Amino acid sequence: MSFHKKLSEKFRNKESLQPLLKSWSEAGYKVVFTNGCFDILHRGHVEYLCHARDLGDKLVLGLNTDSSVKRLGKSPERPVNDEQTRATILAGLECIDAIILFDEDTPYELIRFVQPDVLVKGNDYKAEEIVGYDIVSAKGGQVITIPLVQGFSTTRLIEKLTHSGK
Repeated sequence: MSFHKKLSEKFRNKESLQPLLKSWSEAGYKVVFTNGCFDILHRGHVEYLCHARDLGDKLVLGLNTDSSVKRLGKSPERPVNDEQTRATILAGLECIDAIILFDEDTPYELIRFVQPDVLVKGNDYKAEEIVGYDIVSAKGGQVITIPLVQGFSTTRLIEKLTHSGK
């Protein structure tokens, strides 16, 4: 199997993710879900995603589409990398088992669809404030916050690159 084929197998939509989730459930796998923009992949992202995967057997990543990133109001230039570029780079990470794009402002409906056993976000959130907390808690799952790697953020990286060119 070619490397490119292995990458593209991680790209899912709801129709192709549903049978995968069913097979994982039947196999008794613990499914972890997290989401984000992951605009310029950096050390903080990689450590976060690997940590998230360690909390279960399979990691599903909800990736913001370009239009949903723009609505988050990060900056007019964001995302720097388009959704297909971001998805392809993330698919290269062994810790991610499936990537699904979402265009809504929050991943709430996607979390309802995935029904993860574990919902993960960075510890810049309180567990009870995380979108989907109610869904995962109601089914007896865990909502876990992971410490962020200090000094690493896409915004900080962009600022560093912008200032170094002056």
